[in-house]
Amino acid sequence: MIVKDGEIVGRGHNMVLVNTDSTAHGEIVAIRNAESALNSYSLEGCVLYTTGEPCPMCLYAILWANIDKVYYGCTIEDNASIGFRDEVFNKLGGDREALKDFLVCIDRKACLDLFDQYRHMEHHTY
Repeated sequence: MIVKDGEIVGRGHNMVLVNTDSTAHGEIVAIRNAESALNSYSLEGCVLYTTGEPCPMCLYAILWANIDKVYYGCTIEDNASIGFRDEVFNKLGGDREALKDFLVCIDRKACLDLFDQYRHMEHHTY
């Protein structure tokens, strides 16, 4: 979700399989939703909250959208536990150390619990 001035301005969740769109990650969907709601391509002054640490594609889209800060729960390594392969692409993009103040891990335990629930669900799409 994307928040500006304490108000939710954008929401999104992973729609890759449902939309047959490899770019429809939750963060991208939320960015599109927020930009539409605010009628702006710039999300300056906004903060993004996401369950998993953004993949490289989402991270660069977040930066292009001028989002001020990102709070995430599960790390890229955690994301692999539910089938995401972000780590492979992250290695191509280099180290995230330069973004340590921009990307902030919060509530990891709660997010790992969500991943555990997801792993035990019967599902075919997300």
